[in-house]
Amino acid sequence: MQTIALLSGGMDSCVLLAYLIAQHKDTAALSVHYGQRHVRELDAARKIAAHFAVEHHVLDLVCLRPLLKGSSQTDDAVCVPEGHYAEDTMKLTVVPNRNMILLSIAGAWALSRGATAISYAAHAGDHTIYPDCRPAFVAAMNRAFGLCDWKAIRVDVPFQFMSKGEIACLGKKLQAPFELTWTCYKGQERPCEQCGACQERAEAFGCAGMRDPLLGKESR
Repeated sequence: MQTIALLSGGMDSCVLLAYLIAQHKDTAALSVHYGQRHVRELDAARKIAAHFAVEHHVLDLVCLRPLLKGSSQTDDAVCVPEGHYAEDTMKLTVVPNRNMILLSIAGAWALSRGATAISYAAHAGDHTIYPDCRPAFVAAMNRAFGLCDWKAIRVDVPFQFMSKGEIACLGKKLQAPFELTWTCYKGQERPCEQCGACQERAEAFGCAGMRDPLLGKESR
């Protein structure tokens, strides 16, 4: 039975794809252009999917961007916050209802092709930052998918209770191609190393005893 994996192009979704394949799951990947500032993550997603030789679709929903106000990721009027996430900055990075939108699309694709599961890489570190990564949200989505069609599909979140550092360690074990991933919210030529996403990525690699392959020797 097939699983549809949401593939953002970041390190967590990269490890998710490596994990599903290591579990011998028939997997296809879905990425969505919803107008995100760091749109270069979609190029990373394409490279990751090609690395694993899985079917991959990139859906263009950039038309959603005007509706997704108030987030630093989709609203040019909001600057990307720097430094570690804190209560007053973390909410600026939340894209309104993003995971419900992405999971709904993935669910429709799954139902149309007879897949039985959809999976995304929410983890324990996301719980305090993103409401749509919390166990209660996952449980609610599973209930909704049990009601939306005659066929049943489920939402699998294998990293739900893992830290980002533990995901990095798992990726190291699975030889995930971290050099192909993109995390920085600013989406420039190289990681800014200042935004919360970059700092969490650095800490995760540190937990795994690895150096971020995207950073040169001059990196701070």
